[in-house]
Amino acid sequence: MTVPKKLSFAPLTTERLSLRPYRPEDAAELHRLINDWEVSRSLAAVPYPYSRDLADEWIASAAISLAEGSAYHLAITGKEGEREVVVGGVGLRVDAAAGSGRLGYWVGRKFWGHGVAVEAAGRLARWALANLDLHALEANVATDNMASIAVLRRIGFRHVGDGTEHFRTIDADRPVLHFAATRDDLFGVPEAGPVEQEGKKPLLLVAACALVDSDGRVLLARRPEGKKMAGLWEFPGGKLNPGETPEAALIRELKEELGIEVAGSCLAPFAFASHAYATFHLLMPLYLCRRWRGRPQGREGQTLAWVRPDKLADYPMPAADKPLVPLLRDFL
Repeated sequence: MTVPKKLSFAPLTTERLSLRPYRPEDAAELHRLINDWEVSRSLAAVPYPYSRDLADEWIASAAISLAEGSAYHLAITGKEGEREVVVGGVGLRVDAAAGSGRLGYWVGRKFWGHGVAVEAAGRLARWALANLDLHALEANVATDNMASIAVLRRIGFRHVGDGTEHFRTIDADRPVLHFAATRDDLFGVPEAGPVEQEGKKPLLLVAACALVDSDGRVLLARRPEGKKMAGLWEFPGGKLNPGETPEAALIRELKEELGIEVAGSCLAPFAFASHAYATFHLLMPLYLCRRWRGRPQGREGQTLAWVRPDKLADYPMPAADKPLVPLLRDFL
């Protein structure tokens, strides 16, 4: 799958923090914070002592990795009055072939005990699964690093195994715990809304639409961060309101989500999906539409992609959408 790569990285923000690319002028503060035995002893890839030159080299290499999309190493910054200060670092190394990323983070000792690691690591992890072509994240932590173990558990990671890792600070292997997280771990599983009765799963009705342009391409929308199954691609649409027809729901949803106007006469029933999730059963009719008014734009933070029918299977989708892909591909 080919998704256009942004030339710049917009900082990720939380209520208190900003996660942004390192700048050359951060080197002195980075060196001061990380050249601390209590900080560096828990970081496998960081030597101790940590020289000032290493800070400059790290910032330069982080910029290259960010431009390549192979790693996202970011400074964690906060505010002291009106002044921005570096308080730590958070990063994600991407294994594109495996579809996974490895999360790491550190916080200067002065800022321990304020929830910085939870806030920053959680923000980057959620952003990564919602915006990168990854299906899972992993992290290693030394067995005696109870604070970091607590951070990983709090942001949704699961302990999945044990092993050893080489730590440069002591030039030796140390026992570590392996943690992992998927979309379901970080964003939760889809919910139906209605209460399950008598042991039966509630039925959720959703309408979806395959918008087909003049070149025969199909529009897919990527679920944005903050929604269930964030990062997966789907056909635009949404839940039916009580008493609402699928056509009326699509007209409403396409205007709300994409800013386009569609007439009911332009919606052609094509197929339907029937899928059992853990807590509900989803029934989703799929409509085809070749005519609409306006230019589709993601109005809810979602990324859009026009995709050739033979490339639809390259995009990770919710389980309910997948069976519709070969039907659509063969028809178009």
